[in-house]
Amino acid sequence: MGLVPEDRASARSDEPKARSDARWRVHAVADALDGIAERWPSLASNPTAIGWLVLQQDLGRSPRTVEAYARSLTDYLGFCDHVGIDVVSAGRAEIARYVRDLRERPGGHGTNVIALDSGAGLSIATLQLRVTVVRLFYDFLVAEGICDRSPVGRGHRSADGRAGRRGLVGRMDRLPWIPTDAQWRAVLEVAAAESLRNRLMLALAYDAGLRQEELCLLASDELDPAHRTLRVRAETTKTRRGRVVPYSAVAGELLARYLKHRRRITTARGALFVSESPRNRAQPISPWTWSKVVRSLAVRAGLPSFSTHTLRHLCLTDLARSGWEIHQIASFAGHRSTDTTQRYIHLSGRDLAARLESGMTQIHADRIAQIAEALT
Repeated sequence: MGLVPEDRASARSDEPKARSDARWRVHAVADALDGIAERWPSLASNPTAIGWLVLQQDLGRSPRTVEAYARSLTDYLGFCDHVGIDVVSAGRAEIARYVRDLRERPGGHGTNVIALDSGAGLSIATLQLRVTVVRLFYDFLVAEGICDRSPVGRGHRSADGRAGRRGLVGRMDRLPWIPTDAQWRAVLEVAAAESLRNRLMLALAYDAGLRQEELCLLASDELDPAHRTLRVRAETTKTRRGRVVPYSAVAGELLARYLKHRRRITTARGALFVSESPRNRAQPISPWTWSKVVRSLAVRAGLPSFSTHTLRHLCLTDLARSGWEIHQIASFAGHRSTDTTQRYIHLSGRDLAARLESGMTQIHADRIAQIAEALT
């Protein structure tokens, strides 16, 4: 069907814009390629690897996720180059050889893994990430017709979750570490000497159970002091699920004081937490900066296991201890599945304690009845 004159004119007027958009996309991809190649020089000679990482960026993966993927892929390609493995023709034997190298590779704190928490050797999470990235990369190569099939097997579970095929790296679900009451008080004693900004961040991270990036990316207009709630944007979350969560009166008082203090640094809207250093004054603080702050607190409190995520773990565990239902905790935390939330119910010991109390009450009553029947 031909175009009427008006349609032809409209089409011609849209052509320059279409060409401009196409050129913009080409330049954007080129910039992304250059950025990854600059950050990971060893990938610069592998356009396929860089193309896969650009794809992850285009799919909306967070910068930290793309960075973790790039680090893992660099590790695998470096291993293949070191031992003389052709990446495209690699089979299961070569993948198994890589997994063995990962298992035997010493970590930053020692050469022998005595326990999972010893800090020696690569952690299970790191092993799983490395293998997962290799599997995703080979899936991409198969989809692009570069490889016939992926050499990386994958595990799966049956419908009831109890059986299935084991993956290349066994999954171990450990409960998160949370501080005792005495350890928590030690952290607070150290934090009392911190800046107003850092004290507020600590309070909000616990009150609202915020992840590190959710906290650092809070905007000044996403808090409602009148109702003491804050809005977590979907794009800042791990699960891409936005939510509104409350915070305590203590955090509200710190917030009111901090907002006055922030206005002396900048009156611009945007990031709630900004830098106060002369070098990058009024710039949003990064998750890396917040990690350094919490790491300093942990060292001074003598708690090396304390991290930015510990505040979230502690909050959700306290909610479970307080009797919140699992779906309520999942909604508060922004979990997609209650399977993730279930670990905090276990960690709190709430269900086990309730069952023990109920069972012991019945057993005690039976004992008393037996004594009454026999001795009175």
